[in-house]
Amino acid sequence: MSEQLKTRPDHVLEDSGAQAVASLYARSYLSAAKENGVSDADEELTSFVDDVLAQNADFRSILVSDSVSRDDKLGLIERSLAPHCSEFFANFLKVLVRHGRIGLVEQIREVVTEVQEELAGQRRVQIRSAKPLSDGSRNQITEQLKSKLGFDPILQESIDESLIGGLVIQVGDTVYDSSLRTRIKTLAGRLTERTLNEIQSGRDRFSHPDGD
Repeated sequence: MSEQLKTRPDHVLEDSGAQAVASLYARSYLSAAKENGVSDADEELTSFVDDVLAQNADFRSILVSDSVSRDDKLGLIERSLAPHCSEFFANFLKVLVRHGRIGLVEQIREVVTEVQEELAGQRRVQIRSAKPLSDGSRNQITEQLKSKLGFDPILQESIDESLIGGLVIQVGDTVYDSSLRTRIKTLAGRLTERTLNEIQSGRDRFSHPDGD
């Protein structure tokens, strides 16, 4: 399974603190959905982000604007969204507004999606290559990752011509770098170290009175 690597919108905060908060809300959302017997909570959140916010920039701007009061935002949700979504989801949006976290809803959706993937035995794997992967290479990488790591990888591919060749694979915080660029740097480093050692060894011999 593969998809092109997507970049987040400019308005989404990238700092680790925001991501941690988004993760907390996402997991609480899924936990509350399970407790309340809501089976399509992830689908409703995805639809809200993709079909409502992404398609209505002005509407999103109002929801996240500091110049719009929380009461006005809550009223907007009640009038515009509540009649078209579940009470559970409307209440979730209201909680985000009351706590000033509605601007993190896209990140929350991302975490929800990742958690659902993990529950299904899947994980996202970022693949950087110097040129687009062929179907054969993609299938081979998928099978190798599945065999070694024990989950179904969802490949997120991106092109980085500076790699020259080979791949950089990232699973969570772990990076596997087999790129030609890194190999060249490693080789250059070893050659430099060997040269310096030989120079130093030569100096030691010439500076020692009994050197050969």
